[in-house]
Amino acid sequence: MASYNFLSQVHLIVITILIIITLLTPITTNTSPQPWNILSRNNFAGKLTTASSSVESAATDFGHVTKIFPSAVLNPSSVEDITDLIKLSYDSQSSFPLAARGHGHSHRGQASAKDGVVVNMRSMVNRDRGIKVSRTGLYVDVDAAWLWIEVLNKTLELGLTPVSWTDYLYLTVGGTLSNGGISGQTFRYGPQITNVLEMDVITGKGEIATCSKDMNSDLFFAVLGGLGQFGIITRARIKLEVAPKRAKWLRFLYIDFSEFTRDQERLISKTDGVDFLEGSVMVDHGPPDNWRSTYYPPSDHLRIASMVNRHRVIYCLEVVKYYDETSQYTVNEEMEELSESLNYVRGFMYEKDVTYMDFLNRVRTGELNLKSKGQWDVPHPWLNLFVPKSQISKFDDGVFKGIILRNNITTGPVLVYPMNRNKWNDRMSAAIPEEDVFYAVGFLRSAGFDNWEAYEQENMEILKFCEDGNMGVIQYLPYHSSQEGWVRHFGSRWDIFVERKYKYDPKMILSPGQNIFQ
Repeated sequence: MASYNFLSQVHLIVITILIIITLLTPITTNTSPQPWNILSRNNFAGKLTTASSSVESAATDFGHVTKIFPSAVLNPSSVEDITDLIKLSYDSQSSFPLAARGHGHSHRGQASAKDGVVVNMRSMVNRDRGIKVSRTGLYVDVDAAWLWIEVLNKTLELGLTPVSWTDYLYLTVGGTLSNGGISGQTFRYGPQITNVLEMDVITGKGEIATCSKDMNSDLFFAVLGGLGQFGIITRARIKLEVAPKRAKWLRFLYIDFSEFTRDQERLISKTDGVDFLEGSVMVDHGPPDNWRSTYYPPSDHLRIASMVNRHRVIYCLEVVKYYDETSQYTVNEEMEELSESLNYVRGFMYEKDVTYMDFLNRVRTGELNLKSKGQWDVPHPWLNLFVPKSQISKFDDGVFKGIILRNNITTGPVLVYPMNRNKWNDRMSAAIPEEDVFYAVGFLRSAGFDNWEAYEQENMEILKFCEDGNMGVIQYLPYHSSQEGWVRHFGSRWDIFVERKYKYDPKMILSPGQNIFQ
């Protein structure tokens, strides 16, 4: 073990030296403070802007906790515009950084390019093309700038649907595939990145390549979950299945965390069980809407509030079974059997029957409500984690029942639900825990512009608790302030990540906002 640690340290030192050499080599640096002089001499007329409104918009994202200004924004009308921009940077002795921006839903400036160029991917959306559905092949070809809600609308016209989703559908295809794309379907169908058949990608050299698991496979696996470090996705081919018509949607309340997690883990082990499973935490502070009171009948709000007050922390399990006309007569019986097998608090089960579309697009109602109150474009100091199954009880005691209760500031949903590791692919860049089952934990907070730093401090306290306990927790939608943090994040896969960076983006041009390579 000692020799292994020594060799690992030597390997890390070698990689670090290579990075330093590369960054000190004139032709490979991102040192140009103003790319505008180079860009203005090239053929980007009418597509490249330095207008303050565009630059200001590109400097801000959904998180509203950073403001990182580019020098310019490119509004491409074709893939060739992006290719030309990357080639221009790559071929310049003083290359400039650039980042692809979709719907701007990152929360720490990950899609920013300080003193560089932000590529507004949504400008390429053409309502007459961009989504092509194959009924015989059961796939859809999608330009990466389209939103998942737009993909869903198009595929449902033909009675088809992708199977893996995020909770919020107003995200671009390219954006979620650069991270992972998770939700309550992940335990069964895998994250969105494992449901991709093929992609078109522009590398950091300005080369465009079609890739799949059988063609340019290293690039394919690098880009999926690769945080934008190896290329810009311009097209993705997504697997489809026949779409169900409706969703039987049940919620169960728990007061015992071990029973809550035991039931979740048993349900995700079944191959023919529910189609969706998520859990959440209700904490004894804040107004009822913090735990999404619209999910429960108004007549039960006082009962639920009383339970939360009495136990300080309670838990909600959500499960969904899809069905259509062929299964409408058996779904009730199946869900009744499931309910009887669970160890929730009797008398606290809630049921809804909604269309498939309404279920998948369920977050939209909350978004519109918050926008109407001016509470959407506010700071979102989110923290998303992957916690190994063996550590989740310790996490509950130390964080849900410890830090969160003690600080008494958390607002917004707190999610906690398990996933099966065998539904992921280790060849992809996304970092996940080693255990067969791990939990996604999401603190999806909304804050004020005058107090978001307190939530940031709580995030740091949670991360320190995990680190001090050697819990093997990994960030999802990660942010690390130093390269040392990124080395820990990727662990044994760090060397592969670095090698791929040199292979596909040797001048460190792409996605500097991730703060991985300086």
